[in-house]
Amino acid sequence: MDLSIIGYDPAGAWIKTASTVEELLSYKNPSGISWINVDGIEFSEVVHHLAEVFKIHPLTAEDILDIEQRPKVEEFEDYLFITLKSVSPELAGADLFKMEIGFEQISIVVTENTVITFQEKPGDYFNGIRKRILNNAGRIRRMGTDYLAYAIMDAVVDEYFIILDALGSGIEEFEERAIDAGDRDFIQDIQKKKQELLRVRRVVWPLRESISMLMRMESKWISDGLEPFLKDLHDNIIQSAETVETYRELIAGVMEINLSSMSNRMNNVMKVLTIISTIFIPLTFIVGVYGMNFSHMPELEYPYAYPIVWGIMALIAIGMIVFFKRRHWM
Repeated sequence: MDLSIIGYDPAGAWIKTASTVEELLSYKNPSGISWINVDGIEFSEVVHHLAEVFKIHPLTAEDILDIEQRPKVEEFEDYLFITLKSVSPELAGADLFKMEIGFEQISIVVTENTVITFQEKPGDYFNGIRKRILNNAGRIRRMGTDYLAYAIMDAVVDEYFIILDALGSGIEEFEERAIDAGDRDFIQDIQKKKQELLRVRRVVWPLRESISMLMRMESKWISDGLEPFLKDLHDNIIQSAETVETYRELIAGVMEINLSSMSNRMNNVMKVLTIISTIFIPLTFIVGVYGMNFSHMPELEYPYAYPIVWGIMALIAIGMIVFFKRRHWM
């Protein structure tokens, strides 16, 4: 587990790392804003220790440790709690079909002068935010903890567009594969992408509700100046949700194209087999008649009976082929 803290105010900023909660708290900025980040939540005692220090409810601590939480927003007397999911593309080389989507839970606790983020896995998308704070770029150092929480959520939502772009490129490739009825891996691959898209949908849609709740919430943790930023964030979430729905429809269409292609191929095969069977029906009849072991059959003693029968059978076969071609059956 990695512990870090950034302290800042309009005059300056600094960043520290720590190995224990006590060391971390000793760096806390008493006059400005502190951003505590916990990478990895496998050590529950650290989470509970921070919960005790910042008066975080035990149920909230359980939600932080439960990585299967649904994105939500909860307001308490001493803090505001936000949990959401981040997504990240993990490509095997440049092959979009082998792309795996990583999901991670991020929990945010917002207090009067401290923001605490709990991450499921080490590493994040927040280096840009840290640089803006340390270099005094943008407005973060002039705003409160609610704006920092917004910036963190905005960084997570920006990653949604990256993963959706990657999924969109993969779907375009699936459209090309759909008409290849001999592609044995197509169904397995597209079903996998369909499941991943469903998981992304389960991440995006609840977050839309959470941001809507933040916009409507009359809370001491949300300042009036944050409303335009939340609205922009909400618009981005809606755009992501609409993109997810569009991709779901595209995948359904691609699967229908593949099924139609397979059906057409099967129809062509059945058509050829039916024509062959139809041609052999009269030939089989002739062969069956002359295959009967009767003693008195007038044609059996005729010296040219054998080639004549072959000629008749050939004429019948050729005549049927010509007939089928004129009717455009083959």
